[in-house]
Amino acid sequence: MTMKILHIDSSLLGDASISRRLTASIVGALRQDAPGAGISYRDLAATPPSHLSGQVLQAMTSSQPEALTEAQRQERDLTDALLAEFLAADIVVIGAPMYNFSIPTQLKAWIDRIAQAGKTFRYTENGPVGLAGGKRVVIASSRGGAYAADAASQALDHQEAYLRTVLNFFGITDISVVRAEGLALGDAARGKALLRAQAQIDAMAPRAAA
Repeated sequence: MTMKILHIDSSLLGDASISRRLTASIVGALRQDAPGAGISYRDLAATPPSHLSGQVLQAMTSSQPEALTEAQRQERDLTDALLAEFLAADIVVIGAPMYNFSIPTQLKAWIDRIAQAGKTFRYTENGPVGLAGGKRVVIASSRGGAYAADAASQALDHQEAYLRTVLNFFGITDISVVRAEGLALGDAARGKALLRAQAQIDAMAPRAAA
């Protein structure tokens, strides 16, 4: 059975983006171990999903799709496509730069489309249960500052922490973070951060097809 990789980028910086550089390197490492893997790619900055609104939410949840407007039908079709490729993926690689202590709004809009009761999670009398387990997620995290060193700094992280929370809520527990932080703290810090991130990628490659 062919392994399926979903590659997500969300940085606004194009070729200057560190998270994009990292996701490309991660996917390259994964493909070395599984050269026949199928790749699906979403550039959420180039083609961002609309943010949630009353109209979009109605399109996503309506039990009468024939009553939707043409614009709503297009939103529903996009939501269905985003959800289908997420659920079909064995490995999801997410490029997630930190913007103002959190994630890009385009990445949040993607999460809002795939966070669907009955599809990626469900509620029970004993609490929520994730329905999208069994897949692996690799997060390429880029940060101008340094937030991983101590508890006080970690308290400012609403980027990696949020992604782990929502993915766990979906039932996904196999989550790796390739982190490049301190990128705005000078050339030396930036160089060290990139070397550490690449070392993480090199170390994870042997288990890519596990």
